[in-house]
Amino acid sequence: MIVIGITGSIASGKSTVAQLIAKKKYPLFSADKVVLDLYNKTKFVNLLVKKFNLAGKKNIKNQLKLTVQKNEKKIKTLERIVHPLVRKEMNIFLKKKSKLLILEIPLLIESKLNKYFDKVIFVDTQKKLRLKRYLKRNSDKNIFEMLNKRQISSAIKKKVCDITINNNYSLAILKKNVKKFMKIYE
Repeated sequence: MIVIGITGSIASGKSTVAQLIAKKKYPLFSADKVVLDLYNKTKFVNLLVKKFNLAGKKNIKNQLKLTVQKNEKKIKTLERIVHPLVRKEMNIFLKKKSKLLILEIPLLIESKLNKYFDKVIFVDTQKKLRLKRYLKRNSDKNIFEMLNKRQISSAIKKKVCDITINNNYSLAILKKNVKKFMKIYE
């Protein structure tokens, strides 16, 4: 079994690369999806409301965005709550049996999770393009900048990761780059 970690900066195309590698053939873990699922759990939402003194359970993500924008230190508090829960799900996932296990984890390097992986892929994309992609999904450039500056630089990630997949061009070129990588493992 080969365990592949996929990481990259915000809006770099990690999810797309992960899906292309998994091809509905191999198990795929998405840290972002685990976090999204947490927001559907009453116990988790109640904890956030209490911990961050939020106005209620409606629009909790927007309330958190406003909270961390006002005080960036609050993002560390949020991470101390979320990261152990994501790591717990990751450890459960790592027990699956398959030729390949693919895990997409945005803060893989920052969280010092390298030891769990046989290969770590860095999805590299220019900041200008990442911002454009982010703004298509979300409308807040300030949140992008805040999250982006919390991540380790691309130069350092390239040195730490085993493979860099460039995602500055078309989806067709990205697919070709992923296909080259997969020839080694299939």
